[in-house]
Amino acid sequence: MSKTDASRWIALINHSSRQGLHRRTLHLFHQMRGQGFAPHRCILPSVIRACARLADPDAGRASHAVALRSSLDRDAFVRSALIDMYCKCRRVPDARHVFDATLDKDLVVWNSVVSGYAHQGAAEAAMVLSIKMRSLGVKPDLVTWNALIFGFAHKGEDDTAMDLLRTMQSDGVDPDTFSWTSIVSGLVVNFNYGKAFEIFRHMVKTAGIRPSSVTISSLLPACADLVDLRRGKEIHGYALVAGVGRDLYVGSALIDMYAKCGLVAEASKIFHDMKERNTVSWNSMIFGYANQGHCHEAIQLFDQMEGERAKPDHLTFTAVLSACSHGGMVELGKSLFRLMEEAHGIEPRLEHYACMVDMLGRAGEFVGACRLIAEMPMEPDAFVWGALLATSRKHGNVELAELAASHLLELEPESAGSCVLLSSALADAGRTVDAAKVKKLIKRRKMRTLMGCSWMQM
Repeated sequence: MSKTDASRWIALINHSSRQGLHRRTLHLFHQMRGQGFAPHRCILPSVIRACARLADPDAGRASHAVALRSSLDRDAFVRSALIDMYCKCRRVPDARHVFDATLDKDLVVWNSVVSGYAHQGAAEAAMVLSIKMRSLGVKPDLVTWNALIFGFAHKGEDDTAMDLLRTMQSDGVDPDTFSWTSIVSGLVVNFNYGKAFEIFRHMVKTAGIRPSSVTISSLLPACADLVDLRRGKEIHGYALVAGVGRDLYVGSALIDMYAKCGLVAEASKIFHDMKERNTVSWNSMIFGYANQGHCHEAIQLFDQMEGERAKPDHLTFTAVLSACSHGGMVELGKSLFRLMEEAHGIEPRLEHYACMVDMLGRAGEFVGACRLIAEMPMEPDAFVWGALLATSRKHGNVELAELAASHLLELEPESAGSCVLLSSALADAGRTVDAAKVKKLIKRRKMRTLMGCSWMQM
């Protein structure tokens, strides 16, 4: 076996890894091993990272076994890749085992375990590790600080994250775009939108940090949820100035924002101008059409998606089933529900059943809706029963409304939503005494209307 052939495999595998072709990386590694070549310290970290990106713990353990048999597990880069892989595969105890077995823990290894804990929601444990590493003479660097900031920000502890941002500066480490973006994205995922905009403005105007595509795509969902078109256009402007306006993820977030703000034509223009699309892009536009009542356009786009061999996921089918429901396309909805599992191998989730119950209920097909609920392989949730309640009330089917409301009362005992709809259904049916009893129940139990009850048809 010549050195030239070995170098060729190293180049091929590392190139595939850099291109993000993770399955191809694993395939090439298996081919290389099949031809009798020994694993090399220059490629094993790339192979392990591929397992991490695919969140494939079985392939990761197999790669770990290869490292052990070839004694490459002692290499610092291999060990840090293993720690990162186990954390990304949600096998934190395995990551800790690799870390604890490492005798010479350098900064790379420490950062791997600190980042792993922080990204898996264990920010306090990550902080303890960072304190210990400093006590052992290993000074935290930008990667360490950013991991801690990310961990606390995404746990909703934004004050702690900001304190860390200030402390790292006192420690001689300047925050970068990732540092600020972690805080902004943490605020958004915890629905603290006002502060997210405030921190973003401080980041850009006071700290002078240029936003990245990740910053922009993290902030745009806040504009979408608030239906804040003014801010959405402002963030779009920042994206153009920063040169990330055509980024794949920014484009998908812009489509979602403009569609939710009612500018479907603008969303469609961005979608059709995209040079590259992924499943998120398609889903954003299909949801945009469906949620704004352009149901036939949503279905047409799904057909185009399949024609271009783009891979739909469970969210794609939630979008098209929602379009079928709102558009009264019952037979097509039934067909797509079957197609989802038979052709695409996607098992129906609760949201798919909720869409189907809503679609059948809107069409007055309550026998089919009840049969579907009875045949569900999991317990129906509030959205499934809520869909039945809303549609049975709309059609004046009081008996089913009472059945659905009773289940909702068990699932959401503090929510007044189901009782409000049931009271309306009873009143519409002329059962005013029973409607009054339900209203008294709401007052007696001090029930409240929960935000975000999307199953309620107003």
